[in-house]
Amino acid sequence: MFIYIGLIFVIAVSAVHGAVYDDAYYWSRYGYYVHPLSRAIVAAQSSDPCSPNPCGTNTQCNVVGNRPVCSCLSGYWGDPLRYCQRGECSGSEDCPHSKVCRDYRCVDPCVGQCGNNADCNVRNHIPVCSCPAQYTGDPLISCRRIDPQELCNQSPCGSNTRCDVINGVPTCSCLPGYVGAPLSGCRHECESDYECSSSQSCQNFRCTSVCSTGVCASTAICEVRNHRAVCSCPQGYLGDPYVSCRAECDSNRDCPTEKPACIGQRCTNPCNGVCGINAKCEVRGITPICSCPRDMTGDPFVRCRPFDKYDLCNPNPCGENAKCQPGFDNTGKERPVCTCLPGFVGNALSYCRRGECTSESECRYDQTCYNYECKPVCSTLQCGERANCNARNHIATCSCPPGYTGDALSRCYPVPDALIAGNRRGRVYYNKK
Repeated sequence: MFIYIGLIFVIAVSAVHGAVYDDAYYWSRYGYYVHPLSRAIVAAQSSDPCSPNPCGTNTQCNVVGNRPVCSCLSGYWGDPLRYCQRGECSGSEDCPHSKVCRDYRCVDPCVGQCGNNADCNVRNHIPVCSCPAQYTGDPLISCRRIDPQELCNQSPCGSNTRCDVINGVPTCSCLPGYVGAPLSGCRHECESDYECSSSQSCQNFRCTSVCSTGVCASTAICEVRNHRAVCSCPQGYLGDPYVSCRAECDSNRDCPTEKPACIGQRCTNPCNGVCGINAKCEVRGITPICSCPRDMTGDPFVRCRPFDKYDLCNPNPCGENAKCQPGFDNTGKERPVCTCLPGFVGNALSYCRRGECTSESECRYDQTCYNYECKPVCSTLQCGERANCNARNHIATCSCPPGYTGDALSRCYPVPDALIAGNRRGRVYYNKK
């Protein structure tokens, strides 16, 4: 349905999806609006662009250039033609430090602020743009990756230095032959010998060890005197120390009898001052061997003396927990005799162990302490033929068995027609009469 009112057309659409609505769309020189048909007709006839109000909820309408302009009320935001909602802030102080208040909303202030590849950090509601590490440029426009060599283009180093980029950092160092602080400047290490230590000389503006320049022969000794090298052959060597020093010997065959060993390419007698008094020395290869003569004893590196009988037990040839005493063998020749210490038993030549006992009270009633060991008392007593051995209180006694008589230590024999009767004292044997 079309309605014409003056210079304004009102278009009412009354059928949508089979339903009838009273809404109307109308256009005027002020704009294009949607209202109920009755309101649309009133609006079309009105000469005030803001009457009726074409704006949404929580808005205000202002006429600008004969046109209605809708805007949200102060403290509100949204679509002023439809609905404005209360804002979450009125100033940046109402927002977190990382946000800024725009149109009554707390938003990220970094959006669209920095250039390409730039980093943005918010400091107290203010976006701060910067180029990241290894990048350079204007962070508000664009950042680009730094060419490492650029770090040394404007060298931070002093004179007589070189600049190298190490791990992304410009590093300064003095040129060869120069010393000093590379950030401020380097100078020659030396101009004269006196600027070097006593063992060095100034060569090509550098302090150099005078003995490392090859002045002396390889086998010579180099000493420094007043910044100069003085060469000499080692003791026992011959020759010109500035050309070559040769050794006194290369093997024992090159040495005389009085100095039979070639040690350190020098002929020496290794027995000199090595062995003790009365000792003899023999050289085997280059090793001195000290020993006491056959009829003497002692420490060949200290003193050798004639044998005596007490030397038989020094050093002690006996086993552990055993003692040594001078003695004689079956031929009458002196020899060491080993015995276990008191309270110990075993093989005195190898090891003596502590015994079981020192008295019979430490053994069972039917045992006795013999040679520091508990042994059956009957093992130490030999009874006679057919006799029995009885142990009591560590004492062994021999007795003839029932029906026998005689000397239990020598022989027991049967009793003829024996009668056996019992009494309180045990068995008593009677003969028939």
